Amino acid sequence: MSEVKTKSPPLLDLQLCFALYSTSRAITKVYADLLEDLGLTYPQYLIMLVLWEKDGLCVQEIADRLRMEGATATPLIQRVARMGLVEKRRNAVDERRMDVLLTREGRDMGVKVLDMPERLGCALNVSNEKAHQLLDDIVALRDGFA
Repeated sequence: MSEVKTKSPPLLDLQLCFALYSTSRAITKVYADLLEDLGLTYPQYLIMLVLWEKDGLCVQEIADRLRMEGATATPLIQRVARMGLVEKRRNAVDERRMDVLLTREGRDMGVKVLDMPERLGCALNVSNEKAHQLLDDIVALRDGFA
């Protein structure tokens, strides 16, 4: 008589999706500590990063850049607006468009975070070289879904 072999379900710690998810959560927690003095959450920091890169984008452009829904980006933008870091204005050419612009305080905050990549690397004990390699690998993985 032959022995019947049963398959077992996949193991959690061997799943790429879980490794990415749990790593993302851990990094977000590190960012929470690094951003505490600025009064920003990690998602708010992402909004600011987009605007420091290119000021004056509309809400949907910010959401697209962050690969999120506009309905998700809107409350984040509203929170940083209440903090005085950005202001929303109707576009002069297209009144349906709501542009988001950095305030002076928002621009000044950009200078305060210039060392954030190095601070994160130190907190994670990851060299610049390793961080760039990880970034390249993760972006290639992400872009494979496009």
